[in-house]
Amino acid sequence: MLSALFGPALILITGILGPTGTWLPENFLSYDHVHAFAQNPLGKLIALAVISLFFWHGAERIFLTLKDMKAGPLPSLKVATYGVAALVTLVTFLVLLSIGF
Repeated sequence: MLSALFGPALILITGILGPTGTWLPENFLSYDHVHAFAQNPLGKLIALAVISLFFWHGAERIFLTLKDMKAGPLPSLKVATYGVAALVTLVTFLVLLSIGF
């Protein structure tokens, strides 16, 4: 549910308003600004939450679709979908830790 709430706003900000400079500071999506956000502990937590929530939401939707299509045994479908979401969450966590504080 959080993905559905935050997704359109993130697409609007990072995909339309940021690149065109509409209603946002001109350096809003600059490397230095985004890097400073990623170095902040609260920024790390927000980035981890957004990325992992989107992947878990996608994994749930894909799993339910594959289950309805009877695409295979349920345990293998769960490993294929939720396993990818768990792996992406772990990799995101490690990458955010490697950025530094």
